[in-house]
Amino acid sequence: MRTPHNMTDLVADYLRHLASERRKSAATLRAYGSDLRAFAAWLASSDRAVAHASRFDLRRYLVELEEQGLVATSVQRKLASLRGMYGWLQQKGVIDKDPTKLLKGPRAPKRVPRFLTAAEVDQLLGQPFDESPVGCRDQAILETLYSTGCRVSEVAGMELADLDLDEGVVRVLGKGQKQRIALLGKPACAAIAAWLPHRRELVRAGKRADPGSLWVNRYGRPLSARWVFATVVDRAKAAGLQQSLTPHGLRHSFATHLLDRGADLRTVQELLGHARLVTTEIYTHVSIGRLRDVYDKAHPLGRERTGD
Repeated sequence: MRTPHNMTDLVADYLRHLASERRKSAATLRAYGSDLRAFAAWLASSDRAVAHASRFDLRRYLVELEEQGLVATSVQRKLASLRGMYGWLQQKGVIDKDPTKLLKGPRAPKRVPRFLTAAEVDQLLGQPFDESPVGCRDQAILETLYSTGCRVSEVAGMELADLDLDEGVVRVLGKGQKQRIALLGKPACAAIAAWLPHRRELVRAGKRADPGSLWVNRYGRPLSARWVFATVVDRAKAAGLQQSLTPHGLRHSFATHLLDRGADLRTVQELLGHARLVTTEIYTHVSIGRLRDVYDKAHPLGRERTGD
């Protein structure tokens, strides 16, 4: 590897490494690039070179970010970007010592994402959908999100060739370009089957080659993750749900309802596509009702045993 002459070259080299060797998504590359370029500008204002930045310099940078009003999660993300870059620099021999070692960012409060109750899911999925292409597509998207627990980007990226309605499965591409199998329940399979004829008509009307995407717009082009996100928000409002809902809310509802009905955490981890169990623990929430049910059945003095 050539030694970069300035921070701009260094960041560009690092982003190329993330794209080619780590296979990071375009969104991740944009976020890392933005974070690192902001740090480069801060270093330049202090006339500091990246290879000579100390742990004290980085700590001062993080403190200034907090003083500017950045929330803890944003500061932590910027620190993660710096850790990745400096670790790579040390590995390549550009620097001898990684200044991010032992550096801690602000503690972010753990917040349980909002999720729907079973009744609210019924309200969302049971709302009237017309038989137009858009109506059938929206219903199939909502059913698929709740049935699979997939991320919005995973649902938007679903390919027709990776769908098997007979087996009730679909192959998705998750974080880190890792493939996994997502499971489809009967309602989701039925909704997708109803959507497929409309999909063929839209692709044919678009007079272009079939893009292969499971979800397409009225011009036969692939549906973006942003459009899927907007579909969930709009349909939640149409269903009269009191709380705001996003695709992540459906993903969290999927995990919570599985746990409430006895699924173990490892199984939910696999279904969500999490590399680490600790991530699943953050995303999921076991209801008090589920805890009470397990306690009453297992504890010698639980409610179900008080009459013994």
